[in-house]
Amino acid sequence: MSLMFQLYRMLVPKPIRTRLLLSSLAKRIPDFHSRINDCSNDPERKAVMDYIKRKGVQIFPYDFTEKYDASSIAVHEDSSCGLKYVMMDGKRLYFKRRWSANRIQKSFHDLSLEQDPESPHRYLSADFDLGQEDVLADFGAAEGNFSLSVIERIKKVYLFESDPEWKEALEMTFLPWKDKVEIVPKFVSDKNDEKNCSGDKFFYDKELTFLKIDVDGGERKLLQGFKDTICNATNIKIALCTYHQHDDEAEFTNLLQSAGYAVKPSKGYMIFYYDKKLKAPYIRRALIRAKKNG
Repeated sequence: MSLMFQLYRMLVPKPIRTRLLLSSLAKRIPDFHSRINDCSNDPERKAVMDYIKRKGVQIFPYDFTEKYDASSIAVHEDSSCGLKYVMMDGKRLYFKRRWSANRIQKSFHDLSLEQDPESPHRYLSADFDLGQEDVLADFGAAEGNFSLSVIERIKKVYLFESDPEWKEALEMTFLPWKDKVEIVPKFVSDKNDEKNCSGDKFFYDKELTFLKIDVDGGERKLLQGFKDTICNATNIKIALCTYHQHDDEAEFTNLLQSAGYAVKPSKGYMIFYYDKKLKAPYIRRALIRAKKNG
């Protein structure tokens, strides 16, 4: 990191840096895609460029985001444990004890955007879903919203979340279904020790039919430690995030296809401007959905 960049980060407040970044990207992204002329035959990319010209740069450059208002989200407090929660599809979703109501509103707002039916970050689709015989591994569970959305119609779920602050909230959220939920407080990676476990070792003698993988850039190490299970498995589905690094989609698609999976990206793109290494082509597929039948 250069001295000038360090000084810039020290002297310029983060909100101002973010506004400057978004303003710069709003010019750079359409200019780049115009130069390489890759939108004329790609309506999905053209839709993103049209959105940027109308409304600027957003993580999800689509109009569906306007349906959501963080300030309208009701945050409740459970007097029995002192934790705050929101209602999600008639079920309680609990949050970290130290989080304020405002932070919970912002978090649940972002979760709602991610799993909107029109979102490129949505894990499931009409032909890529879970049923009553499925065993789910939720890697990067955090607050557990995805698993909560399907908990009533699956056989079992393993919640992998290494942040100890989430454990209490997850236990409360899944208390009504504790007989089919196991919380695993470890990183899932390519090694096994006190804080880490590999998927191959953990699932060596366990049933598994669905993997949801969103681990904030740790996907490569997770897949490396899961390669035997992934390669040898049959009748399995994988929803794998591909937006944390610029070459995730191509690398993960090739890996899974070489292991016999049929792979499709979700519809649409993200602009993950939180990545300090963001570079052209700037827009990224949010995830891929992979299937392997016996």
